[in-house]
Amino acid sequence: MKLLQGSILVIVLKSLEGGNRALLKHIIVVYYSWSGNTAKAAREIAAQAHVSPIELTVADDTFSADMYATATIAQHQIETDTLPQLTNVMPSVSPDDIVLVGGPVWHHSVATPVRQFLRQIAGFKGIVAPFYTHTGTPGTYEAEIAQLIPTAQVKSGLAVDRQTTTPQILQWLKTVAA
Repeated sequence: MKLLQGSILVIVLKSLEGGNRALLKHIIVVYYSWSGNTAKAAREIAAQAHVSPIELTVADDTFSADMYATATIAQHQIETDTLPQLTNVMPSVSPDDIVLVGGPVWHHSVATPVRQFLRQIAGFKGIVAPFYTHTGTPGTYEAEIAQLIPTAQVKSGLAVDRQTTTPQILQWLKTVAA
């Protein structure tokens, strides 16, 4: 399985001299979705970036079908540093990559499967940009991403809800690439 097939994107950036220069960047879209909302957002973001999204998966019995019970399980995982193991193969990343990482906000925090992915790419020195779904407030989600992967250049994230439009996604992608 080629995880990065079709994921090279030519990003045109303005140089300091006012001209244009093209940089080859790999765009990697990874996400965890508990309810399907983040999956929908990831598919749209990946489509706009012309890549295939990669879902972070965990064992079926890791979380409850109940949102509140899942939040309690995740809080315990964070407090005891027992993050769930990812059950699928993750892509390797290089400093030239742009990693768009998505997940739901759980109890004002980064979902534990996303935390596990960030742990797996610890030391990554490329660009990371979060996108996230939430039912209330994202709290300090973006700041937490930056704390979880301090070696990366963390760009502003995208809070995705039912009103998020394709032009908003495209504008965010341009901001991430700049």
